[in-house]
Amino acid sequence: MAKSAEKDVAFRVRLQPSGLAFLADPEADLLTAAGKAGIAVPSACRNGVCELCEANLSKGSALNTRNQKTITDTGRLMLCRTRAVSDLELEIEAVMAAGENKPRKFQAHVADLRSISHDVYRVELQLPRRRELDFHAGQYLSVVLPDAEPCYFSIASSPRAERLELHIQATPDWVSAQRVIDALKSGEQVTLELPNGRACLASAPEKPLLMVAAGTGFAQMKSVVDYLQELDHRHPVTLFWGVRRHEDMYLRSLAQQWHEEWVPFTFVPVVADDEDSDWSGHHDRLVRTVLASTENWRNVEVMASGSPTMVYTLLDALVEAGLPPRAFHSDVLEYAPRH
Repeated sequence: MAKSAEKDVAFRVRLQPSGLAFLADPEADLLTAAGKAGIAVPSACRNGVCELCEANLSKGSALNTRNQKTITDTGRLMLCRTRAVSDLELEIEAVMAAGENKPRKFQAHVADLRSISHDVYRVELQLPRRRELDFHAGQYLSVVLPDAEPCYFSIASSPRAERLELHIQATPDWVSAQRVIDALKSGEQVTLELPNGRACLASAPEKPLLMVAAGTGFAQMKSVVDYLQELDHRHPVTLFWGVRRHEDMYLRSLAQQWHEEWVPFTFVPVVADDEDSDWSGHHDRLVRTVLASTENWRNVEVMASGSPTMVYTLLDALVEAGLPPRAFHSDVLEYAPRH
């Protein structure tokens, strides 16, 4: 019995100044444990030679697997050759909290562009130096065109994907989005600025995650799903995708595939069939559906992507139901704050 109990021991490792934390099995090195939690620690080798995963130990005790010596207090260590023997606090500047990556400009070319519905295009962009770009699942970018305001789009791909995926809704009367599509179709390089957004994941959530998307807000959630699947994430993940008409759910088959093949995942499509341009029926139905999904609102995290009206309608309803405001995450709170 004692032997079995030892196997279940896991130590909590907190990284500063990011504040991110993860659980480390005493039999695994810290770099592997951080990776399983979805935390991106810079590294280029597995034996400590590159020294990119260097950290300083602030609290706790750890074991250097190379010389089998114990590191205590303010010792320097490499995550790839260190195991935890107690709860730890480490200082490592290279690990960013959600939304802390500074935006930079990159040149990209179009690797693929295709229509996937009556008004949505799926775009794949390739960066010549992809390894120089770091972003978190759920962040967004801007496409910068000459003599035009930047156009913002959620990144639909995982941070580990080689190409950046976008879902762009464009119709002839939507001038700015149509101009972006025309520029991408031209075959010339395009300027991107990224990453942007604080409503994202720098590590795997430890609570059940509810994602609520309206329209092409699905793109942000796809990035999160791809990321969590890569981590073999086991906590419950539920996606509510609300649209006005059935044909607006442009990748419903993909969401349904996740529902059928990924055990923790539940997909809840919400179709309003409402012609109101303010989507009032859509908002009411979407919020009611989300509210009916759980009774313990103190034990979930919520990500929402859609119009400010939808996001704030949802936020107010969930907070009233018991959700702590800090557990609600949406880029709308940053770019369209309420006064």
